[in-house]
Amino acid sequence: MRRDPSNDTKVHNSVIAQGLGRGNAVEISFTLQELVEISEDIKVEGDINNCVTGIASLKDAVGGDLSFLGNPKYAADVKTSEASVIFLPLDYVGKAKEGQAYLRTANPSRVLAILTLKLERKLWPEVDPGIHPSAVVHDSANVDATSYVGPHCVIEEEAMIGAKTFLQAGVYVGRHVRVGGCCRLLANTTVQDYCEIGDAVILQSGCVIGSDGYGYETENGCHIKIPQVGRVVLEDHVEVGANTTIDRARFQETRIGAGTKIDNLVQIAHNVHTGLNCLIVAQVGISGSTVLGNNVVIGGQAGLSGHLSVGDGVSIAGGSALLRSLNAGEVVRGSPAFPINDYQRMVVLQKRLPEFYKRLKTLEQIYLSPDNP
Repeated sequence: MRRDPSNDTKVHNSVIAQGLGRGNAVEISFTLQELVEISEDIKVEGDINNCVTGIASLKDAVGGDLSFLGNPKYAADVKTSEASVIFLPLDYVGKAKEGQAYLRTANPSRVLAILTLKLERKLWPEVDPGIHPSAVVHDSANVDATSYVGPHCVIEEEAMIGAKTFLQAGVYVGRHVRVGGCCRLLANTTVQDYCEIGDAVILQSGCVIGSDGYGYETENGCHIKIPQVGRVVLEDHVEVGANTTIDRARFQETRIGAGTKIDNLVQIAHNVHTGLNCLIVAQVGISGSTVLGNNVVIGGQAGLSGHLSVGDGVSIAGGSALLRSLNAGEVVRGSPAFPINDYQRMVVLQKRLPEFYKRLKTLEQIYLSPDNP
């Protein structure tokens, strides 16, 4: 949402449907009272004259916009912000300007998330159930009457689609697949044969669930493919990002625990198991048969070797290479990964290497000098 460059004055950044851009049909607004009612702990200071019609950062906000302070390092921007309404933490020190309202709450980011969920439901309302004429659905497949199957989708034999599930254009659902209720499978998603998708799962565009695991046996210089005859199971409330791939097991299953959120461009290999509520950020690679506990967090571009055990609550910093198993609660970083406190000390010492080198050269000159007895 940007200011109109043809207008010298600041204008509303209206929140509008179909990409939040100007020129589309559905404009959305919230009264101050509606914003206050989002959370029971909100305390109001000040008042506004009109509805809120946009959301922007503290610096970019103009009259009619809502903003929030989610990170203390931006606290100085609150005083100068022109936002009509600002969500703030309870301990923020300052007063609202005339025509401005401060809404104080324990967690501004959480309240904003609730608000944007309301926006999402208005901007992308549920479509009417049914099967698009261009979709190909096998006679033995079972699609719940409350679900929607979009253009050019393919649903193979004995597949089952649960209630109120949404399949966007070009989705492929393989043979004997089970997809639960209230799922969203976005454009060009693939779910291969025999995989199982729980309830309220979101699969972003282009992700592939149940591709073959990477397994070969080398014999006489030739690589012989090892059949991958297992499946993938995604438990309830899992989200999988765009172009992420989760491989079917060599046998049995690859399993993603309930509530786990996986970012874009992640590779999860055969027979990996994750616990509940894990967070796996973009471009992570997890090798075969590694097991994650509950609430594990893996930063972007980290790589995990195969056949490892990672305990509950472990955090692996972005870019790390994990080559060993970890106990519950460990926090690691580096390549290879080791305890983060040790890593930080090492970084400090690395910065002093030029100084250490000079000191070493001085000591060599002293002790290796011919004049030194």
